[in-house]
Amino acid sequence: MSIPAFADISKSANDLLNKDFYHLSAGTIEVKSNTPNNVAFKVTGKSSHEKVTSGAIEGKYTDKNLGLTLTQTWNTANALDTKVELADSLAKGLKAETIFSFLPATQNKGVKLNLTFKQSAFHGRAFFDLLKGPTANVDAVIGHEGFLAGASAGYDVQKAAVTGYSAAVGYIAPQYSAAVTATDNLSVFAASYYHKVNSQVEAGAKATWNSKSGNTVGLEVASKYRLDPVSFAKAKINDRGVAAVSYNVLLRPGVTLGLGASFDTQKLEQATHKVGASFTFES
Repeated sequence: MSIPAFADISKSANDLLNKDFYHLSAGTIEVKSNTPNNVAFKVTGKSSHEKVTSGAIEGKYTDKNLGLTLTQTWNTANALDTKVELADSLAKGLKAETIFSFLPATQNKGVKLNLTFKQSAFHGRAFFDLLKGPTANVDAVIGHEGFLAGASAGYDVQKAAVTGYSAAVGYIAPQYSAAVTATDNLSVFAASYYHKVNSQVEAGAKATWNSKSGNTVGLEVASKYRLDPVSFAKAKINDRGVAAVSYNVLLRPGVTLGLGASFDTQKLEQATHKVGASFTFES
């Protein structure tokens, strides 16, 4: 079993609850292409329900022999990002990445250094913002026979103060997983469960309680059903009565269509519902 990162202890449940729901944007388009010389391009565009459009273009070069990946991104906010990754070059299981950001309009610059170290029973990460603070955020997960335990903490060097801490425990099996997390200085608690019922059906749920805001517990449940080898449908609902459905289909090799909608079941007569569509082209 591969030990997940701290942020991914609840990944199976979180993906089921949040991924492939297309109502969050009115329209999304993504175009991916790969060249023979290990260069990949990706162009994305989004239109929000508030009629705001955004987009980005990304170019990525990969040298597997050196373990080097170079990624450059430019978006419609005129923000430029360059990421340099080195994997397994300095040491087995160690990945180092440096991210340079630049905003020409304000001359704002940013430099971040991220380190990831993975072994058979350990997954640790460190994130350093070198120009703001500087600040450091570290997390680590240990695992044994499916059982996981992890913690994270943040530190501001200039203030010489801990900025936050979290903890989590979980269990992962081939067909199901469960996790309990305590974030925001151990004040927000979440319990999640994911079950792959069979090759067609997946189900999951998540309960969240914020100890600072009272005794109310938020609940979300979701399910995914694979209709055939090229399409699936998803549905979810939360304790506030907000439901969402989605449909994903591979129209032809390299062309994927996603449709989604959300409804407030307690306010069906009001215009609070959202509909979205997504197209992905890949070559």
